[in-house]
Amino acid sequence: MGEPMCRNLARKSGRSVVAWDPRRAPLDRLVADGVAAARSLEEVAGKAEIVFLSLPGEREIREVSSKLKNTVVDCSTAPVSLARELSQQFQFADAPVARTRQAAIDGTLSIMVGASDALFARIEPLLLCMASDVTHCGPPGAGQAVKLLNNMVLSVTVMALAEALAVAKASSAVDPRVLFETLMKGSADSFALRNHGMKALLPETHPENAFPVNYMIKDVGYALELARSAGLDLLGAGSTMELLTKTKEMGLGEAYHTAIIEAVRKRRAP
Repeated sequence: MGEPMCRNLARKSGRSVVAWDPRRAPLDRLVADGVAAARSLEEVAGKAEIVFLSLPGEREIREVSSKLKNTVVDCSTAPVSLARELSQQFQFADAPVARTRQAAIDGTLSIMVGASDALFARIEPLLLCMASDVTHCGPPGAGQAVKLLNNMVLSVTVMALAEALAVAKASSAVDPRVLFETLMKGSADSFALRNHGMKALLPETHPENAFPVNYMIKDVGYALELARSAGLDLLGAGSTMELLTKTKEMGLGEAYHTAIIEAVRKRRAP
């Protein structure tokens, strides 16, 4: 996600953009868009007024943030508690992104922001270079809360679609395509059905190098952590987490998160 986001920022912002990645290939591709390739994170920190992060999770965010004193806009998905903690250390906004990698390429992401009013006003024009929807959700941590709950709802919905598809195929009661196409005409219609259902679950295509089971485990885990901190025990999300974990144990941790259907199939009626 970070590479196309950086490309759109460089193309549209009118600002000088410098980037660093431990992998050289993304930096080599970005040079054609006017992005300067840094040799280290420290070089970025020394040159940039605002640093955008796009990282896998909490461990990487902590490691990188420990080397920064700049204004930081974290576009990763991470715990709410971490966003609140970092906002006490420097100017910080949590700005996790939603939608697909294609949306990152097209500059049509949805970005949910947790930041002070002043910082949001400062970074909103830059975020709009990467997104068609930028929402100020509240103070630091609010953007992460919305993103985590978004992914939790998405994953629970994908689990429900996987269960419906598994029943249709195991029972031979209805053609699976007819099932999904008819659901799209009724109250069960959703973004998840039209995208994850029709494009991945129905053809049973769960490629790697997309949003994998491991990432969804991380995000649903963060959402459950937030729920527990509020004194809530979530059954739907808890069941999804159990099935995602079983999917990973089946060796599908790097597969697209729709591979959860394989764990659904393993659960047999008593």
